[in-house]
Amino acid sequence: MLACMYDLAIIGGGPAGAAAAVYAARKLLKTVMITKEFGGQSIVSEDIQNWIGTPHIAGADLAKNLEAHVREYAGDVVAIEAGDLLSKVICGEGGHFDLETKAGKRFTAKTILVASGGDRRKLQAKHADVFDNKGLTYCASCDGPLFAGQDVAVIGGGNAGFETAAQLLAYTKSVTLLHRGGAFTADPSTVKKVLSHPHMRAITNAETAEITGDKFVSGLTYTDKKTGMAQTLSIAGIFVEIGMIPNTQFLEKIVDMDQYKRIIVDPRNQRTNLAGIWAAGDCTNGLYHQNNIAAGDAVKALEDIYLYLNAH
Repeated sequence: MLACMYDLAIIGGGPAGAAAAVYAARKLLKTVMITKEFGGQSIVSEDIQNWIGTPHIAGADLAKNLEAHVREYAGDVVAIEAGDLLSKVICGEGGHFDLETKAGKRFTAKTILVASGGDRRKLQAKHADVFDNKGLTYCASCDGPLFAGQDVAVIGGGNAGFETAAQLLAYTKSVTLLHRGGAFTADPSTVKKVLSHPHMRAITNAETAEITGDKFVSGLTYTDKKTGMAQTLSIAGIFVEIGMIPNTQFLEKIVDMDQYKRIIVDPRNQRTNLAGIWAAGDCTNGLYHQNNIAAGDAVKALEDIYLYLNAH
């Protein structure tokens, strides 16, 4: 038997999902929030320095704060279904949506805000897992300042890789970018500008093979794909930008997505092509993905959802 009709279903508990839940509660929208956990991707970061209003915070503490903020306002307005994941969305008759979780729970809602985020594509190199968050990171915005004055490497040859390198050049001693392909996939103008920096260099046809170090990263070994020779770099930090896997599989063939399976949204209001579904944060095709942007996008969506519900 289906549960009661909710005004809104929020999918995800990162900065976007939490911001949406707080606004939904304050607007008295009967809401169900479905999330595996609070915090999002940055829960693993040791020191987040760009969460506005908080100079320093560990990812685990940010997650606790997000959950506390939501529960402070939730009351009997926002039902929190934590520890579960959405598995299926069905467009029901009359403009509502039927949702089913992996645990088998079912909900019905008039609108949906997808804030399910994504997972960074992990570096497949020897010992990469050992040094994850011990000098190897997937978030320059979160962890970059920790490597001020040191030599670092960026893995990736797309726009994200070069944008990360540009950010790191502001405070690191040097940046070496490694790209496994023979030609960069980033915009030519971006490549030219970043490579013009005196403390920047890039290496193509470089397959990262092994991460080395003791308690923290001290270097890496890569294979020159043209010669087959192994080369080493002495570096203190490694920033991986080899793509993201958005958590959007439950919406395939329901809303429009780009070639990376990110949900296409109207940046003015975060609407998808299907009436009644919005999306915010890393699961969207937004140009930039950060905690603050995700939260802002979610607030923007909630304002629009409130107007949508009150106009129907």
